[in-house]
Amino acid sequence: MRSSSWPRWTQESRCTTYASRRLLPCFERQRVNRNHDHQHRHHKSGHLFTAVFHAVAAFIEDKIINDDYSPAAVCALLHREEFAHFGMTFCRATLYKYIDEGAFLDLTNADLPEKGRTEKEYKEVRPCQKRESRGTPIDERPEIINERKEPWHWEMDTVIGQRDKKNCLLVLSERKTRTEIIRKIKSKSQEAVKAALDQIEKDLGAETFRERFKTITTDNGVEFLDAGKIENSIFEGKRTTSYYCHPYSSWERGTNENINKMIRRWIPKGADITLYTDQQIAYIEHWINAFPRKIFGFRSSRDMLRAELQQ
Repeated sequence: MRSSSWPRWTQESRCTTYASRRLLPCFERQRVNRNHDHQHRHHKSGHLFTAVFHAVAAFIEDKIINDDYSPAAVCALLHREEFAHFGMTFCRATLYKYIDEGAFLDLTNADLPEKGRTEKEYKEVRPCQKRESRGTPIDERPEIINERKEPWHWEMDTVIGQRDKKNCLLVLSERKTRTEIIRKIKSKSQEAVKAALDQIEKDLGAETFRERFKTITTDNGVEFLDAGKIENSIFEGKRTTSYYCHPYSSWERGTNENINKMIRRWIPKGADITLYTDQQIAYIEHWINAFPRKIFGFRSSRDMLRAELQQ
């Protein structure tokens, strides 16, 4: 997705990943004209680009380069009835082979979202004073939530940009369907979190909010420590129940952590979130919810949510 209305970054910008170049026009790379003379580039699997396969090759490149899909997700799309007009499918291994061999004009290993990542080095965690939350510990969360057998149980986190900027993202991830809600908030504070939840409650109405936000699980970040700001309705009574993870236990919010990685494809660490418009944030949310997921047989979170709403 590209738009001339999106903010332009200076050449000194630290955010030079492919995702940021795609979002910001000054870093858009020039597409190769498919009608040019191919003599200057050798393809070991050049047969893929014969006239017969031109359309499907362009589709694969578009999905991986522009929509940031994985090769496995693209292969799953080609098996769907809506893309049967291509008359061609690939297994994941075959598509990876074509990419590795340089069969595509514009697509290389550098465009793959997970390609070339190294194992993260973990630093020793310095002990610090334990912050006590005012909510219920995750140990008391019902087992049905842990097993993801019913929807409307959420995990909540914040995603920060530049450390000297106040703006950040409030993200809510539904545990069963992996549906994502992203809101840009003015600061990483309890008041900003409350304001965002209050607005969602206003939009949905008190009754619908209670039905669709049964529980919210967070870490022990200072912005979440006042359970009352999360749980108390702007109308009356209690709108949800909050649970708190153990300190330094991010795996207890695994859905949050995995989806945050998808957000980072678009907003790299160190990016200035103030420069991203609400429209861009909404697009990222839509992209995440429409992304084909292996865990669902390459159906999207949107598909899973629709199924829940129809029951």
